[in-house]
Amino acid sequence: MAALRLLAWALPRGVSARRLQPALPHRLVLRFASDRCGRVRFYKDPVKALEGVKDGSTVMLGGFGLCGIPENLIGALKTKGVKDLKIISSNVGVDDFGLGILLASKQVRRVVCSYLGENALCEQLYLAGQVDLEMTPQGTLAERIRAGGAGVPAFYTPTGYGTLVQEGGAPIRYSPDGHLVTLSQPREVREFNGRHYLLEHAIRADFALVKGWKADRSGNVIFRGSARNFNVPMCKAADVAVVEVEEIVDVGSFAPEDIHIPNIYVDRVIKGPKYEKRIERLTTCDSPPSTMNKKQAEARTRIIKRAALEFEDGMYANLGIGIPVLASNFISPKMTVYLHSENGILGLGPFPSKKDVDPDIINAGKQTVTVIPGGCFFASDDSFAMIRGGHIQLTMLGAMQVSKYGDLANWMVPGKKVKGMGGAMDLVSSDKTKVVVTMEHCTKTKQPKIMEKCTMPLTGKRCVDLIITEKAVFTVDRKKGLTLTELWEGSSVDDVKATTACPFRVSPNLKPMEQIKPDA
Repeated sequence: MAALRLLAWALPRGVSARRLQPALPHRLVLRFASDRCGRVRFYKDPVKALEGVKDGSTVMLGGFGLCGIPENLIGALKTKGVKDLKIISSNVGVDDFGLGILLASKQVRRVVCSYLGENALCEQLYLAGQVDLEMTPQGTLAERIRAGGAGVPAFYTPTGYGTLVQEGGAPIRYSPDGHLVTLSQPREVREFNGRHYLLEHAIRADFALVKGWKADRSGNVIFRGSARNFNVPMCKAADVAVVEVEEIVDVGSFAPEDIHIPNIYVDRVIKGPKYEKRIERLTTCDSPPSTMNKKQAEARTRIIKRAALEFEDGMYANLGIGIPVLASNFISPKMTVYLHSENGILGLGPFPSKKDVDPDIINAGKQTVTVIPGGCFFASDDSFAMIRGGHIQLTMLGAMQVSKYGDLANWMVPGKKVKGMGGAMDLVSSDKTKVVVTMEHCTKTKQPKIMEKCTMPLTGKRCVDLIITEKAVFTVDRKKGLTLTELWEGSSVDDVKATTACPFRVSPNLKPMEQIKPDA
């Protein structure tokens, strides 16, 4: 019977298998279920597709920000009204859409993520003791999920060594009166080839809610653009994987080699009845300019134009949110730089025109972007393999604080501000990647950001190679400390000393801060 069903499924659509029956043994009867193909079940009602989800279930939610989130299945979770959910998600998005609606309806007890994004509600609930929050580096989260789907119980990673991730003590639960109740536990550390690595355990879930683009009638799934992100590893790491898609097509509609998720990983499929595909940060090439004052704009432009000199022809580079990503506007047309985005893009192009905005193509800052010819998309676990594996030559990112030995802090102010480390801990973890920090020299309250020792939780230990501010450029020796190598013409060595909270050497070859020329 199994062989006969395989034969029937192989027939072109419209050709009746019954026409073959006279030539087959009479006792063999072909049977088809309208809502089932092999082990994959097809549903029309999102709520019914979530059969088995109950109070206290662990649920993975695919997507990155609002890109590639399972909108209809999240809405169905809200409708079911299940409580005390443990949610695993790359980040938390916004207050009133996606995961935000589950938080608003008090259905979530614990969130495991890497970044809070712009979700002020989640931060508020966390600090008020109403939601537990386990912050995990984005690449570590992707790899923990990938390992869970691959049957690997644990692995060693350099990401997070020397930080609260390794040392323990990161706040997970607050009491309503603001006292700490639960802290993260220290990780086991081992040394391999002279470097330190910490042990991370795999993650699995009861259910994974995944957003695909198309599924065929046997349950194979493909994704579109950067909407692949966490959806791929999550689909493999749950007892029940529920995939919602925009279209269900006949078997054979896409080539076998183009399938991103084979049906062996898929349990349930539903065609979503509607999609809002909200864009978190609509950004176009003609977006209105920043509202910062002239002095701030000049300082920022100065940093950007100096940072752009770090690009080299043929380089693979990752640019963080804010000042770093703006440096891409000054890449010389005479060189090719492949810009990497940790949510699954290699070959970032400029911001799109209004008519070319695509909600399925965003960068790590949740901005709408384009992709250059030759660019490509991939899942988040592949993206961070590129990062940790040292295939990215340069990363630029902002900072709250940098120490004189290159320690970096940019993700959290305990008890006050919970930004999340996102992919930053991974981006600074490879000793093959040059780490450049671009930031204003002091805070808004005129406090130095370059310190003897960071007072905020670290993102990385002795990982920064170069610091660029509006006043100066420092090289970082991770044993000897800082050397001032370039000085803005409007600054002086004495001014830099007065606004830097640690000693530094002055290069005998100190020169004016360089700026990329428009026609470079």
